[in-house]
Amino acid sequence: MASFVDRHGLWSQDQAKQADEIIARLDAGSLDVVRFAWPDQHGLLRGKTLVASEARGALRDGVNLTSTLLAKDTSHKTVFPVFAQGGGFAIEGFQGGADFTIVADPSTFKVLPWASRTGWVLCDAYMSDGRPCPYATRQIMQRAVAQLAERGLEFVAGLEVEFHVFKLDDARMGLGDSGQPGEPPRVSLLTHGYQYLTELRYDRVDAVMELLRSQLLALGLPLRSLEIEFGPSQFELTFGPTAGVAPADTMVLLRSAIKQICSRAGYHATFMCRPRIPNVMSSGWHLHQSLRRTGDGVNAFMPNEAGRDLSEIGMHYLGGLKEHACAAAALASPTINGYRRYRPFSLAPDRAVWARDNRGAMLRVLGGVGQSATRIENRVGEPTANPYLYMASQLFSGLDGLKHRIDPGPSADAPYETSDRHLPRSLGEAMACLKANPMLNEQMGNVFIDYLCHIKQAEIERFDLEVTEWEHREYFDMF
Repeated sequence: MASFVDRHGLWSQDQAKQADEIIARLDAGSLDVVRFAWPDQHGLLRGKTLVASEARGALRDGVNLTSTLLAKDTSHKTVFPVFAQGGGFAIEGFQGGADFTIVADPSTFKVLPWASRTGWVLCDAYMSDGRPCPYATRQIMQRAVAQLAERGLEFVAGLEVEFHVFKLDDARMGLGDSGQPGEPPRVSLLTHGYQYLTELRYDRVDAVMELLRSQLLALGLPLRSLEIEFGPSQFELTFGPTAGVAPADTMVLLRSAIKQICSRAGYHATFMCRPRIPNVMSSGWHLHQSLRRTGDGVNAFMPNEAGRDLSEIGMHYLGGLKEHACAAAALASPTINGYRRYRPFSLAPDRAVWARDNRGAMLRVLGGVGQSATRIENRVGEPTANPYLYMASQLFSGLDGLKHRIDPGPSADAPYETSDRHLPRSLGEAMACLKANPMLNEQMGNVFIDYLCHIKQAEIERFDLEVTEWEHREYFDMF
């Protein structure tokens, strides 16, 4: 019987050849296991690890996962009634925790340098009849990339990612520490912070930096720089530009890789935007993006006339990003915690504006005539964002700007003083903006937006039931 891949025509010729190369490695005995990894609705990697003999067939037949994975919020609680009619989902096929199938994309295959004789491959999710799963976020971005290709353009993005690394003091593995979620680990600082980019601070954490550098380069990621950020125990890594879906694949893998590498060495890495650590600084994820003409490989954002910040294509793309910024915020900053970062005069944006080389603006335009690296830096994202949804929201917004020739208006040279729209101040406000945006609902799928909002609403409702430290400090003594 034909394999799942062959029955549904899921691979290109190149992917089929790449799969044969993986099988040859398995047959040669160079790998013991392969991790079949799938990026879920939160951009977290889930999946199964198969021994080499089983991985061989699973490359073409896929791996079955329970559909309850699609129903989980950030605490890993199932927030859909999976045993109700239809499993609580808007489409058939998930009732009773039925399976869906993840299929390897052989072009993403890696050998993990920190795990002995372990292969890794990223997967896409499909229904049992071979249709793409409507809740699969990687395939949403693939659709956006395909629409761009119809215009003879290719998405190019580089990553600038902030995060924290702490010394792990206590993993909190006592019998009473489990839960949904469990108790967070106890940690201590690696640096006191505030000595931004100082060589002394870098040298004090050189062991961690060297560990990350060697392992991430061995993994084949396009690492460019390693930096000491402003806050205590805060780091920043930058990654060179890649095209298509590859930038999002890079982000998914690097987050998981950094957490695994650090954990094995006795550290705790977190991409949480603003941990509850004294004197901590918020972390952001700045997305540098441009479009490239597929015909000649030239940057389509690069202007031809002196005095222009971007080409006509670039300005209309910028207009789309600005027009849909409030609706896209929920996808760029999808956690309650992420909205602690948006505040004026903090190098984090608080309103939907663009400016020429201004770090206070949401959209920072860089480059110019003759500069092949001309690009737009979106500074709105937090490092927990699902990269497929964040980048897809950028592409769909930019495409809408091209379609309707949206004018972004003048540069906001005082970005914290303009009368432009404020960005959402909370996850709930951001979700309301997303649900009210017809373009993103249509492009990402009404079914998907309803599904995502249901999951995020469950997260918000759990938060609203908690008594916070702020409330206790504010009211317990006074009243």
